[in-house]
Amino acid sequence: MDAITPQPRPCWIAGHPEQGAQATAVYHPFDGTEVASVAVPGPDQVERAVAAAAAVAGEFRRTPAHVRAEALLRVSRALAERAEEIAETITAENGKPLKWANVEVTRAVNTFRFAGEEARRFTGDLQRLDTDTGGEGRLAVVRRVPRGPVLAVAPFNFPLNLVAHKVAPALAVGAPVVVKPASATPLSALLLGELLAEAGLPEGAFSVLPVRGSDMGSLVTDERLPVISFTGSTAVGWSLADSAPRKHVVMELGSNSAAIVCADWPDLDLAAARIATFGNYQAGQSCIAVQRVLVHRDVADEFVPRLVAAVRALRTGDPHDPEVEVGPLIDEDNARRVEEWVAEAVAAGATLHVGGGRSGTSVEPTVVQDVPASARLWHQEVFGPVLAVSVVDSVDEAFEQANATEYGLQAGVFTRDVAVAFRAAAELEVGGVIIGDVPSYRADQMPYGGVKGSGTGREGVRSAMEDFTEQRTMVLTGIAL
Repeated sequence: MDAITPQPRPCWIAGHPEQGAQATAVYHPFDGTEVASVAVPGPDQVERAVAAAAAVAGEFRRTPAHVRAEALLRVSRALAERAEEIAETITAENGKPLKWANVEVTRAVNTFRFAGEEARRFTGDLQRLDTDTGGEGRLAVVRRVPRGPVLAVAPFNFPLNLVAHKVAPALAVGAPVVVKPASATPLSALLLGELLAEAGLPEGAFSVLPVRGSDMGSLVTDERLPVISFTGSTAVGWSLADSAPRKHVVMELGSNSAAIVCADWPDLDLAAARIATFGNYQAGQSCIAVQRVLVHRDVADEFVPRLVAAVRALRTGDPHDPEVEVGPLIDEDNARRVEEWVAEAVAAGATLHVGGGRSGTSVEPTVVQDVPASARLWHQEVFGPVLAVSVVDSVDEAFEQANATEYGLQAGVFTRDVAVAFRAAAELEVGGVIIGDVPSYRADQMPYGGVKGSGTGREGVRSAMEDFTEQRTMVLTGIAL
């Protein structure tokens, strides 16, 4: 008897599962095996999803806060209940080690919980206007209302939680959301669609459309989706913004984040361990992974060997092994690119301390020192498991080097000097400065985003809710204050 071929995972059109016009396979980055196939919606399905979002926008905006809050909390609880299954899905489609996939699920649980809590608190402000003689007896009520349905374009590196960071704030403010997951990693978003379908949301409040990137143009330019939230590469992000000049576009783009180790930092082993881990977690495929390490000359001879030893000790291999810390890159093309950038830097005079090799989609955790400023490994985003070390003679030089980039997402500064900490916050051209730790720290409730080429707007649940809404003012007259 012939085996029955399973149907592709359905896409979600206005809250309902549907098979698509086509199907596409999802492959495990580590060994290339087929994980699943997914339904790719056709143009008519995409149209119905967008039309449903536009049609329900007014109704959804007027839903009571407690209804939206409870729906979000249902999703949070469902994610927690199915955490093991979801983590396995993330590892299967993305290749990140299971230990990091478990962390991602936990963060998504919290992201939806935070959104449920914020939905109840997101009210507005009262402003008395009698501070001026012409405003006596007047009171302004300032509220925030949704700008309209949101197009959420998510990347492959956090296929669940970066979808959550777009979906949860949109639903919290009562804005329908149309999700376009990364083509390589649609499974987590589709699974999230399953949980959203059980949350009691109105029809049309969400859709999940795993269309190919090349077919996304109609969504980007569709006027019924006035808000775009994009996370991904710098080139694609700015191109997308140029294609939709009248839309409100929130973008979290690339970086080549710096960790600065100052001469006063007392625990070099801790700094080395943190930088080694967070230069290589997710195989370096994180916008705030450490890429550049700026270490003061007074401690460099002690610190660099510690860093190299910490990187050498990282466990690599099959990401389904719970002990593995560094898995593969998303595909072989990217692994080959990282290998080439390392070889280019070494050929230009950099010293290779450890790593540099590649096997298929896996790149060895790598430390290089004295990379020329002209090398791509220094001034572009490597998005791979590579740390580039530079020795500096002062805090001034460290800050100057950290700022000498087109990016500006986050930076980490290992110091106990409060004056240096405040200088870092004032002088480093980034969206966030982490004192006493790596730039890779992110709390899901805090404002998160960059400057310069790293994007516009902010994520973090409350911040995204503000970005997805606009102020509306009502003035009451004849009020006794």
